[in-house]
Amino acid sequence: MKLEDLARQVNARARLTGEFVLRSGRTANEYFDKYQFEADPVLLDALAEQMVALVPAGTEVLAGLEMGGIAVVTALGRHTGLPCAFVRKTAKPYGTARLAEGAEVADRQVLVVEDVVTSGGQVVLSTRDLRSLGARVDAAVCVIDRQEGGSEALAAEGIALRALLTRADLGAHGGH
Repeated sequence: MKLEDLARQVNARARLTGEFVLRSGRTANEYFDKYQFEADPVLLDALAEQMVALVPAGTEVLAGLEMGGIAVVTALGRHTGLPCAFVRKTAKPYGTARLAEGAEVADRQVLVVEDVVTSGGQVVLSTRDLRSLGARVDAAVCVIDRQEGGSEALAAEGIALRALLTRADLGAHGGH
């Protein structure tokens, strides 16, 4: 499937109209609900298939960020055959008490996987956490870059962002 067709499908599934309060507190009449494309297994699989080309050579582990990145990393793992780690925002205080579940990240080349990047803040925080566990991280991939400073924020931390789609590809106007 062509990228333009995928962008059209993502837009059709995820762009909602109505009245929505955004994280900033302001109200918008349009909202982009990323979970709508992540919950569609056929669309998510098609997106992941296209994202394979964004995975840098030498990647040993795909690390999906809680919560939307978990669906994306699982789909991407199916297409690349690479093991996956699931990265929490904070380690749980019980059980394994790990920050990164699944594949081992220490001393491995790890690619951070996110669904949507806006400011890049969560990718920066999670990358610092992964690096503190011994992971080598210098790139991140996402389905959508909302082009709101995320790429620049990541570059400042030595992380190259590779996006399948951008806000411009989706003809986006409204909030996240």
